[in-house]
Amino acid sequence: MRATDTVARIGGDEFTVILNEVSRIAFVEVLVCQILAELARPFAIAGKEVHVSASIGITVCPQDAQLPDDLLRNADQAMFVAKHAGRNRFSYFTPDIRDSAWARLQAIDQLRQALAQRELRVYYQPIVELATGAIVKAEALVRWHHPDGSLVLPQHFIGIAEETGLIGEIDAWVLAQAVPCAARLGELTGKPFQISVNKSPVGFMSRVIRHCWDEDMALFDRAGARIALEITEGVLLDDSPGVRDKLARLQKAGVQFTIDDFGIGYSSMAYLNKFKVDFLKIDQSFVKDMLTTNPRSQIFAETIIVMAHKLGLKVIAEGVETASQRDWLRQAGCDYAQGFLFSPATTEERFTQLLQAG
Repeated sequence: MRATDTVARIGGDEFTVILNEVSRIAFVEVLVCQILAELARPFAIAGKEVHVSASIGITVCPQDAQLPDDLLRNADQAMFVAKHAGRNRFSYFTPDIRDSAWARLQAIDQLRQALAQRELRVYYQPIVELATGAIVKAEALVRWHHPDGSLVLPQHFIGIAEETGLIGEIDAWVLAQAVPCAARLGELTGKPFQISVNKSPVGFMSRVIRHCWDEDMALFDRAGARIALEITEGVLLDDSPGVRDKLARLQKAGVQFTIDDFGIGYSSMAYLNKFKVDFLKIDQSFVKDMLTTNPRSQIFAETIIVMAHKLGLKVIAEGVETASQRDWLRQAGCDYAQGFLFSPATTEERFTQLLQAG
């Protein structure tokens, strides 16, 4: 930095640089690239090589703002964009970034209120046994009845919930609804009925998530095999003591495990051998393309089915929308399927009617 510039550490791993008397914006980019290059140089601590990188947000005075607080806020928002674009890069502040950040803050605030205002609902999607065509399981899926009257699907708010730590409360609330529902459906059918619930990898692996696992475990202990926990491959690949302990406690409670979206991640044989897994889910991208644009998807799906059966696992295909897809999967030996061909996710009342209707 020049003698007239200012560098300040404003907390944690965040620093602010103030550049005075900059005549050309190109100078800022040159300097920023130098900062990134300098920080990227490895250094040694206790004989080990360490690497760091930076995400930099840039705002210009007076074009963007004039007050210090506004400038800091602008730079922070631009830095957030740089971080989410892949890190080790910079981003300029723009009005679009400000508008996006404001919309995101509003969404976070509304989501915080959603649980308290009882705006979240659990919908249940049937899982059908392909050999018989009967509904034998269900997946619990959260929906947000937004104050504006719209029904918001999880892909539009789960990411925000994970970033803000709200995902632990949401996952726990869904579980608290699913456990008694499984008991009611079991009484209706006269035999144990299993409901799959999703557990965010963030909630599963984070040490600082704002939720107590003991409360979840009380429900898991009560439900046992009536609950199947859907987790991603990343959870099983995390070999931390905390994750191992949670998996062991869940297995001891009798909870079954489903690996969601199998085939699009690591698809590691190592964790299938290391951990007791009960179900593999074929990702809907394979099902969607198998009879149309990408016949190679059939090969992937069939390979997953054969491998799973060799390991003693059951297979669930998701995203089944046509009778042709269903028939091919049944012929290939797939055990279960779910998708719009059978029913979209629906309320417990409507799901009960489907179950009674066979």
